[in-house]
Amino acid sequence: MPSKRIIALDVGDVRIGVAISDESRIIAQPLEVYKRVGYGPDSRYVLELCRRYGTDLVLLGLPLNMDGTRGPQAQKAMAFGQVLADAGLHVLYQDERMTTVTAEQVLIGGNVRRENRKNYVDKLAAAVILEQWIASGADTGLSEEK
Repeated sequence: MPSKRIIALDVGDVRIGVAISDESRIIAQPLEVYKRVGYGPDSRYVLELCRRYGTDLVLLGLPLNMDGTRGPQAQKAMAFGQVLADAGLHVLYQDERMTTVTAEQVLIGGNVRRENRKNYVDKLAAAVILEQWIASGADTGLSEEK
């Protein structure tokens, strides 16, 4: 049974939504939203999160085009993932198509006012990315070693 948390990131141009799993990788919980500064400070922020939660596993949402191809946003996510991998983290990717839409629908359903949604949507989208990854069973073969 896996015993290491996973930090999930919904990486945008301006903000990074963050979610985290429990140690048994059953529950995904929205954590926070980080305002991006640049690759250096952004990667140090993620490294500090990993240190705080005792993990080196990071799941990045991969914003594929609707036809499944990788466009400019996916390339940006992968470039940031490479920065994190170069810093020693174990980086995984999850298709994130429609996760922001799903997060918006949850917030609308919860009667969150439009002007307040931007404070929650990114971390909720990260939680949706993590939930989808957990539900896919992708971690069944994931080794605890890098």
